[in-house]
Amino acid sequence: MLAFNAQAAHPNLVITQSDVTNMRQAIEKEGSFSDAYHALKTQVDEQIKQPITVPVPKDGGGGYTHERHKKNYQLMYNAGIIYQLSQDEKYADYVRDMLLAYANLYPTLGLHPKRKVKSQNPGKLFWQSLNEAMWLVYTIQAYDFVHDALTPSQIDTIEGNLLKPVALFLSEGQPSTFNKVHNHGTWATTGVGMAGYVLNEPEWVEKALYDLDKSGKGGFLKQLDKLFSPQGYYNEGPYYHRFALLPFVTFARAIENNDPQRHIFAHRDGVLLKAIDTAIQLSYNGLFFPINDSIKSKGIDTIELVHGVAVAYALTLNPEYLDIAQQQHQIVLTGDGLKVAQALDEGLAKPYVYRSVAFGDGSDGKDGALVVMRSSMGGDQALVFKPAAQGLGHGHFDKLTWQYYDHGQEIVSDYGAARFLNVEAKYGGRYLPENDSYAKQTVAHNTVVVDETSHFNGDVKIGNQYAPTLNFFESSDFGSVASGQIDTAYKDVMLARTVALVNLPELETTVALDIFDVNADSPHQLDLPLHYKGQLIETNFDLRAYTDQISALGKQFGYQHLWLKGKATPEKGLAKVSWLNENGRFYTQTSLVKGDEAFLFTQIGANDPNFNLRNENGFIRRVSDTKAHTFISVLEPHGEYNPSKEYTLDATSKVTDLAYSKEGNVSLTKLTIADKQYLIAINHADPSAASIKTTFNYNNQDFALDGRLAVYAIDNH
Repeated sequence: MLAFNAQAAHPNLVITQSDVTNMRQAIEKEGSFSDAYHALKTQVDEQIKQPITVPVPKDGGGGYTHERHKKNYQLMYNAGIIYQLSQDEKYADYVRDMLLAYANLYPTLGLHPKRKVKSQNPGKLFWQSLNEAMWLVYTIQAYDFVHDALTPSQIDTIEGNLLKPVALFLSEGQPSTFNKVHNHGTWATTGVGMAGYVLNEPEWVEKALYDLDKSGKGGFLKQLDKLFSPQGYYNEGPYYHRFALLPFVTFARAIENNDPQRHIFAHRDGVLLKAIDTAIQLSYNGLFFPINDSIKSKGIDTIELVHGVAVAYALTLNPEYLDIAQQQHQIVLTGDGLKVAQALDEGLAKPYVYRSVAFGDGSDGKDGALVVMRSSMGGDQALVFKPAAQGLGHGHFDKLTWQYYDHGQEIVSDYGAARFLNVEAKYGGRYLPENDSYAKQTVAHNTVVVDETSHFNGDVKIGNQYAPTLNFFESSDFGSVASGQIDTAYKDVMLARTVALVNLPELETTVALDIFDVNADSPHQLDLPLHYKGQLIETNFDLRAYTDQISALGKQFGYQHLWLKGKATPEKGLAKVSWLNENGRFYTQTSLVKGDEAFLFTQIGANDPNFNLRNENGFIRRVSDTKAHTFISVLEPHGEYNPSKEYTLDATSKVTDLAYSKEGNVSLTKLTIADKQYLIAINHADPSAASIKTTFNYNNQDFALDGRLAVYAIDNH
């Protein structure tokens, strides 16, 4: 067992005595750090004028007592750091008095009255122990800040009646949560481990790191090993990646300050630093990609990533992180935050580079991947492709789905989570029932649904056992391309999808090419939804709209929440659907159809008596009674609508021809757009082949393909 210096003076967690000395010097000078300090001090001064309120817990998430206890731990933390920097004892006295009030209350509490009946992790101050752990993470730091201003009697009371009981409740009292490889376990081990450093309990630190029995089967290090891929992708997706990042970064910084010999930031080849960078990469226009259970308003300015960016910059001095810090408009009052502030004041920031990357999923990076493709040609596009793992309980049944962004807006959308976070009036601020009945179901996403049944029959336990395969990913001057497949989402059905974000330099634009192959042992109904953000403009086929009466599309697996608002069966050839997005651009999906596809136009909101769901639009391409089908389409951005200046440009799609064929391992898509003809070639050769270089013939002309994707300008004349 590695021992830390238990007699180290306080503070000794994320912020050290050396940090305090440097920060005190900084607040005496002009600069962004001093500005941040004075802004927080003004805020705290107003808050501590109010009487201390430590209510008996009674409300669930979003309720008064829940929010009051949240505000209390945040206020204690803030007042504690202001005390350290100002040396004004009134702030220490405030934290002391609140801690004593909690020490008086906590021994009287049983389990929270609003705890979930089936939950294995209820709290006492909060309805779930996750929030209790968050309370401890902040409160133990606040205590660390004011410790040296307390009398021995006050220390005994606060530690004996409050901090030690909370730490023991979260560890020995709930071993299944504490040992769990999950974000709840991350918060619990962080709180208890940091308490171990402050309260001179080295055994707590060891248990936090290695599991209650110190076997290494659970604990903080196992979470670092299992929850992140080697590239730093978090298994539950960006939203919970962001949420888990704060305890990971906070405890790691405390470990580095107290046990530098553990080299925590070098663990798994620096996986935690990679995780911070990956969280940034999984965003667009400041917001995280809304896959899995995700609140769509969360982004890079969340406090978790503010702390993460500060740590990442302090350890790497990468000036690109300063660009993100500028966008966050927040400076944290830590030693790492000071380094960020000083570097920003010196003008050292450089633009952060967003890349096209396939982020491997799973602890070994082999459980599929989340693919992000980007292009700046004609705008700022991002395409997200998801041949990724289930993502535990917060995962959705959305294998091989995709999303598309352009000019700062979501174009092809994902619903995210059905939840009004901390809005007590909406189901206590918790996930709504419709999160399970709609948001998680396959039809709520942009991927194939077989026989109106969700992937893995909607069973998360089965879904967690299987992941898609990422066949290949490549990014080059031609654009980006990725291909994935899965044969376990449905029995005896193979789903294989290839998507590409293709650059067309001559037209200064990109198009998104989508090729979805379905092969089954017996006939099935196949549905391929596309959920779009915007107003339907036109179709190039006759559409029968149901204007007098509408009905739900189905009875289960999310179909019961979709109104069927219109239907069409386009003739063989090109089927076009165009819409106008809030960014003032038009988008047209051009599909290659054989006359056997029905187009079903839908709107979310059926069987929703409490109006919990957003009324968003989409359409479903449906093929019935078939063993095999290939869905082929191209998504094209075009034109501009400017209501303030009253003009409209290029509102009509410029795609006039689309053809698809295969020659060996190469798929060939001929695209005629704006009177220019292109041949988009994608090489599907086995990744294990010694070389994927190949040649092919098209219209009696030979082509060489060195890589996965190539785009050729062709002329049939």
